[in-house]
Amino acid sequence: MDAIEVNRRIPFSAMFNFRDVGGYPGHDGRTVRWGRLYRSDSPHRLDGADRDAFVALGIRTVIDLRRPSEVERDGRVPELDGLTYRHIHPEHADWAQRRYEPGASLARYLADRYADLAQTGTAGLAEAIGLIADSATAPVVVHCVAGKDRTGIVCALTLSVLGVSDADIAEDYALSSEASARFSAWLAATAPQTEEPPPPFLASPAEAMALFLTELREGHGSVEDYLRHAGVTDDQLTALRDHLLD
Repeated sequence: MDAIEVNRRIPFSAMFNFRDVGGYPGHDGRTVRWGRLYRSDSPHRLDGADRDAFVALGIRTVIDLRRPSEVERDGRVPELDGLTYRHIHPEHADWAQRRYEPGASLARYLADRYADLAQTGTAGLAEAIGLIADSATAPVVVHCVAGKDRTGIVCALTLSVLGVSDADIAEDYALSSEASARFSAWLAATAPQTEEPPPPFLASPAEAMALFLTELREGHGSVEDYLRHAGVTDDQLTALRDHLLD
């Protein structure tokens, strides 16, 4: 594993998909800054050494993208001094309404779910990205349940604005597959009676994110134009680049 990957993955015992999105090449030869934006699965289990490691990162803002029912079920990040918690729910259909058919393309299924969320969840996505654009909120961690789908969309849109290539964005998204495997192993050891989630809840094929971004541009012209449509201002787009690129 090279140095950049060592820096990217931040190990916790009860969070499995926590990582820094810094280090990727962006606009004009600039690089996404380390230690400003993190992505994660839900941090509601933070305790003990995990809690100390989280505090040491100096995170100021937690953006929770889960449904209200998921927050009620699992709880939220523990209250910590200096930490601001923001719950933002991008509206989207329950995946149970459009079940994955075994043997179908996982990438196509996921890209379609992401397109659905981008259509119905514009207000929530714009609010989340507007918060990330505000340098006073940084460092920020954005999360949902697994940290791959809703979180993946917010991070992909943000990185695209920063000029990160689709290939790098898709590669970052695909890292969640390894995290899902770690979570599944932990779940089997701690709650063996729990059924493993269906494949779409665990898989993060790079092709899914590449399809989503390509088709979003086909529909809106550019990621920036989609975000303007959603309610993100030009000043916020500029602020994203100003404080998240070195």
